[in-house]
Amino acid sequence: MRALIINCSPVRDGATAEIVRIAGRELAGRYETKAVCIDDYRFAFCRGCRSCHRTAKCVMEDDVQVLMNEFAAADVILAVSPSYWADIPGQFKAFIDRCTPWCNTHKPHATIPAGKKGYAIALRTGPSMRECERIIGSIEHFYGHMEIACSGSLRLTGIEFREAVAARESEIVEFCKGI
Repeated sequence: MRALIINCSPVRDGATAEIVRIAGRELAGRYETKAVCIDDYRFAFCRGCRSCHRTAKCVMEDDVQVLMNEFAAADVILAVSPSYWADIPGQFKAFIDRCTPWCNTHKPHATIPAGKKGYAIALRTGPSMRECERIIGSIEHFYGHMEIACSGSLRLTGIEFREAVAARESEIVEFCKGI
């Protein structure tokens, strides 16, 4: 079984990346794991042409298909996202927009193999859980349209820098036990 862990932040060495590292370590005993960063991929913004609604393919050729191949190969997907102005980072949102060819709201649509489980971890700097809820909602909405079963989430507040993650490691480890 394979687990894909995606750092939804373009920051490769921040708090989100540290959570990805901990999750990868915890899942490695049960899964073949692969961690990626959204910034590892190059893709353009969706043009809104709706060509994919007729063809189930995007008119642009870039790394969206490469990342979707990782989704297709995984049995478990864990998206780890910080709050950028109370929602997922723009880079991850741009990726989601480009996944319209796989969206189950139109036919024909491309598909990834069935039976996948999706998990999410949201983190933010401040104390309010409201932003975490919004982030989880965005990720779960995406999972739903990809027909990935929403299987669990963790919300972490009060984390701005990588060093703050250490105090929350036990929560992350406990969450990963359920994956």
